[in-house]
Amino acid sequence: MLSFKVTTVGASSGVILTKAALARLRVKKGDTLYLTEAPDGAFRLTPYDPDFALQMELAEQIMHDDREVLRALAR
Repeated sequence: MLSFKVTTVGASSGVILTKAALARLRVKKGDTLYLTEAPDGAFRLTPYDPDFALQMELAEQIMHDDREVLRALAR
């Protein structure tokens, strides 16, 4: 388990991620992280945008269900 302290960053508060945390999250300086709440009330820090993931799932479903329509429109 990794732990972090909340620190002051300008007029805001922030968390400093160690190299180990960056490696485990597979992120680098400048990347965006998302704090999401899990159904059990826990919080998760992730580099994946849950809204974008949902949009992609919907797009894949539409592409699968309407494959013939999309193929006709592409001509």
